[in-house]
Amino acid sequence: MACPLCRKEFTIPGDGLSGLQKNFYIEKLLHVRKISAARPVQEISSDTFRSLVVSDREQVTNFLTISEEVFHRLETEKSEKNDVINHIARIENEINTAADKLIAAIQHDRAKLLSEVGSIRQKQVKQLETVKQEVKQHMTALESFVRDSETLLSSGTACDVTSAKSLHDRAEELMKFDVIGHVDSSLPPANVAFTPSRLLVSDDGNLVGTVTELGQLSQRLQ
Repeated sequence: MACPLCRKEFTIPGDGLSGLQKNFYIEKLLHVRKISAARPVQEISSDTFRSLVVSDREQVTNFLTISEEVFHRLETEKSEKNDVINHIARIENEINTAADKLIAAIQHDRAKLLSEVGSIRQKQVKQLETVKQEVKQHMTALESFVRDSETLLSSGTACDVTSAKSLHDRAEELMKFDVIGHVDSSLPPANVAFTPSRLLVSDDGNLVGTVTELGQLSQRLQ
């Protein structure tokens, strides 16, 4: 740390500000003020007042000089701070760009996954409709056999051997079709699963990126 008067660098001692070196000029000035405050105004000479005013002016002048130097340093660092602000604005743009790219990539992957799932659903529906049609056709054949057999049996005459044999052959052919097995083999249980990305379940970092402050915006005032 620098002294505000002499600009000499110093370190605050372990026992605090009380351990700093005394400014004997200030100590003397404070002593004079203390004595002056204890005396009535009629007992203080004009020389003493003049000495106080001179001391005050010197001290205020010194502080004015320090303030002017600090203000000038702030003015010269203004352009540097503007450069830093512009740099931060560019960082913000980079963050937005990276986030927009990530959002676009996520949206693309979402559309791709949904398309894949939609294709699976469409295939499952198509398979179901196909099996339904096959079972429906088999039911129609069975119903036709039942009607034909009932017609033959209700004719009231001796069964025509040829017709009876034909119905028997149809029955054997119809019973070869295992409707339950056909449905089970044609429509296996759907085995579709979704595994989310590890980026979504990990707490180790940010999905977009990280921001690191490499240094201070400006040097400390000396």
